[in-house]
This record gives sequence, structure tokens and C-alpha cells, in this order.
Amino acid sequence: MVTRPKPDRIAALAALDDPIRRAVFDLVAHSATPVSRDAAAEALGTSRRVAAFHLDRLADQGLLAVEYRRPPGRSGPGAGRPAKLYRRIEDEIAVSVPPRHYELVGELLATAVAESIDTGAAVQEVLDRTAYQAGRTTGAAAGTLLAALEDAGYEPHGDDPDGALILRNCPFHRLARQFTALVCGVNLQLLRGVADGTGDATRTVILDPSPGRCCVRLQPPAH
Repeated sequence: MVTRPKPDRIAALAALDDPIRRAVFDLVAHSATPVSRDAAAEALGTSRRVAAFHLDRLADQGLLAVEYRRPPGRSGPGAGRPAKLYRRIEDEIAVSVPPRHYELVGELLATAVAESIDTGAAVQEVLDRTAYQAGRTTGAAAGTLLAALEDAGYEPHGDDPDGALILRNCPFHRLARQFTALVCGVNLQLLRGVADGTGDATRTVILDPSPGRCCVRLQPPAH
């Protein structure tokens, strides 16, 4: 559930709005090998300075990766400084409004199925454990329950009459509508892990589906 902050992802995608920068990005993205500043300038018919500016801007935004390498056949003293080369990043950058994290459900399911095939354990048992462990890791990294929920896009609000913490957004909305029992079960174990990972004992994570919000709510302990 750890992703780049939303403002950073928006800024990265906004950087592609410039037509020259988008052309530079497309050139690098479609190249089978890392691209130098000189090669980008020649391919796009622009100056080396302009190409370097846009390449570095894309790298600063996390859209391109940078490496340094000497040209083939040039090594040792007198070979000169290594050339700065650019290549496409392996990870993807996406922004959705409201926040969605379908890739997380896919990773949890794939992990559970793979372990089930390898060990013979029941898929549901492995899935529950995998989701819980992923949640604990997320909670421990966030530090507080509220921070973990906000970072994951749940949009928590404590405006319920009985003091429960309501989650106004489901990061798995479309999948939850199609496969309700499966996805809501994953979500429940995930958030139980998040709560335990933060060490927050002031809420009990329960399954409580209701229209217009997440199927999970965080209830104050019964007195």
C-alpha cells in the first residue's frame, strides 16, 4: 500500500503536458537502449541543451531513470567522462480520483495462489494471512492508524454517531462490486493488519457494508 504521494504523481504526469517533453519521453520509452542527450537532440531535431533540459526534468519527476556509461571501446585513463544516459522506469505512475489501488488486490491474490500451489494450503487461508501481513507492514511504516488510512486513500472520517471511524472511499471499488465477498474479506484482513501494525488498540475493525462507503468500519471498543 506504499505509493508515491499523490501530489508527486500528479506533478510527474503534469510534466508530460509540454509537447517537447512528451516527445522526449516517448523517444526514450520506445528505445531498446538507454538514450544520450546527443542522441535525443539529433532524433528530435533540437539543440543538445534543450534535450538535456527536458531529459533532466523527466528524471527529476521520476519518469526516467539515469545511468552513466562510457561509449563502447572507450575505457581507462583519457577515455573522458561517462555519458549520462536515460531509460524508461520499470514502475508505473498512475493517478485516480478518488484513489484506487487495484494492483494491491492483484498482488495479494497472486501471492496467495502461488503459495497455495507450492504448499497445498487453502487459498483463502493463505490470502487472509497475506493480506493481514501486508497491512501490518503498512501500519508499522505509517506510524499512526489515521495516517495509514489517509495514505492508502480510505478517506477516514470520525463523524458516525456511535464514534466509529467511517471510511468514505473504497480503494478497491470496482472489484468490490464485482467480487464483493472476496474483496471485502481481503480488505477486512488488510485493515486489521494495519491497525495492529500501528499498535492502535482504540478501534475494532469490523465488516459492515453500507452504500457509499468502504465495507469496513473501525468501531470503538465495547465497554
